[in-house]
Amino acid sequence: MNLADMLTFADIGQLNRIADYYQCECKPNSKHELIQSILTTLGSRPFFEQQVRELNQVDLRFLNNLLFDTRQYFGMEELVAIARQSMDKKDSEAGASPRDLIVRFTKSGWLFNGTTQQTRYLYQVPQDLQLRFRDVLATHLKAGIAQTSEPPVYRDEYHLLADDLRLFLQFVQQHEIALNAEGMMYRRSQQQIMEHLHVSEALVGKAGWRFGYGRSFKDYPDRFAFIYDYAFHHRLVREEQGTLKLSPLGEDKLGAEKTAEMIQLFRFWLRLYKGAIPNLSSIVYWTGECAAGWSTAESLFRQIGPYIQPFYYDTAETIYDNRILKMMLHLGMLRIGEHADGRTVQMTAWGSRLASSCRSLSGDITPVMFDK
Repeated sequence: MNLADMLTFADIGQLNRIADYYQCECKPNSKHELIQSILTTLGSRPFFEQQVRELNQVDLRFLNNLLFDTRQYFGMEELVAIARQSMDKKDSEAGASPRDLIVRFTKSGWLFNGTTQQTRYLYQVPQDLQLRFRDVLATHLKAGIAQTSEPPVYRDEYHLLADDLRLFLQFVQQHEIALNAEGMMYRRSQQQIMEHLHVSEALVGKAGWRFGYGRSFKDYPDRFAFIYDYAFHHRLVREEQGTLKLSPLGEDKLGAEKTAEMIQLFRFWLRLYKGAIPNLSSIVYWTGECAAGWSTAESLFRQIGPYIQPFYYDTAETIYDNRILKMMLHLGMLRIGEHADGRTVQMTAWGSRLASSCRSLSGDITPVMFDK
């Protein structure tokens, strides 16, 4: 339903609360006049843009999370969970409440109760407002992006991730790979695999913390940990009796078509990293919108970074650089180069298509749960 429909179903008390919020001048006992005044006020693009500009960081995160959730209706507890997810530690310490955030959105006419007996205790965002919010946010984010010319040298990994998945499976098929007591490959085997792949990485050292981005993230470098988790989750490899084996499913996968595999790898990445970055789909979408041309990484983070919550020792900037942009490079979604203005980024045509799909699949992405 659109805003006009929801206002029609709203009672006069709610209409007055919305009209008071926007300081509309109209008769408080005339439902028709209240509705027309609210629609006229919110129908002004400059006024609507001003409302979005004046949102604080928590409000923006909450709005963004609502826009990229594909559920049509939300229960109160679901809204509280989304609101809490939008707040960081200092917001809670300052006394900010998830329910206060929800109340503000209902007073502003951005959240409404359902209109049927079955949905009266559920909430929804008017469909036309969703589109307008997304349009205004896109305009605001793009306005702050610093564009550059094409850098003299840049990195583009195309579909090498699918190639390296196949090379890893071939290596497992052709070699006896021993696992230690923790189920990890010995460093000698890891190094041999790295020499076998198109994209090599330094092995993980003993210092530092590594958790939150997959089952094997603590043991292997970022890109290879992702490949390994994908293979393990889809039962392409088996860990049994202290060795790593290729499964019959893995043998079938050796002849898989690359484009279809890359789509599956992308979807798996969204699920694998969602636990640490709950709104990952929206961050990927906004990066796709903002980096259609060569853009500085610094300006991308300046605009999109406020939507990212820190994860333990990972700052918002570390998450954007290492967990998002770097993985989008590995997924063939963007290219990264060095420019006189600093590091610069551009989406590939393939990446733009995948990023656009995040608008409709966000609510369908559930975190990966590994078998014991």
